Amino acid sequence: MAFVLDASVTASWFFPDENDQDAWEAWRRSEKEQMWAPLHWWFEVRNTMLVGERKKRLSKALTSRALSRLSVLPISIDPRPDDNAVFNLARTHRLTFYDAVYLELAARRKVPLATLDGDLIAAAKAEQVGLVTAT
Repeated sequence: MAFVLDASVTASWFFPDENDQDAWEAWRRSEKEQMWAPLHWWFEVRNTMLVGERKKRLSKALTSRALSRLSVLPISIDPRPDDNAVFNLARTHRLTFYDAVYLELAARRKVPLATLDGDLIAAAKAEQVGLVTAT
């Protein structure tokens, strides 16, 4: 089965001070399952790593290794969401447009969402979109 990968899960894989079981479940699944991400995921992950470097949570070397590892994972980038659906989800659940795009993608592809964002988890549950969890 496939799933949608958000930046919070992706970044947590590479920050040494993070250890979330749901994120590690997504990591385990990443080795054998197709992953989908919206176009902005690419930028969001890299910005999170850059901020992590500035806050001394990551080194340049670790960022480089992380990006190298990500480049070989089966992550397909979905180029453009359904604008109306994203606006509706964002308005209904008071999400940022960026976060609503992850939810729209998971709903449209009928696959679970891997996220650590509490508001996005609540919205996914309300929309009956599955979540990648360790249990």
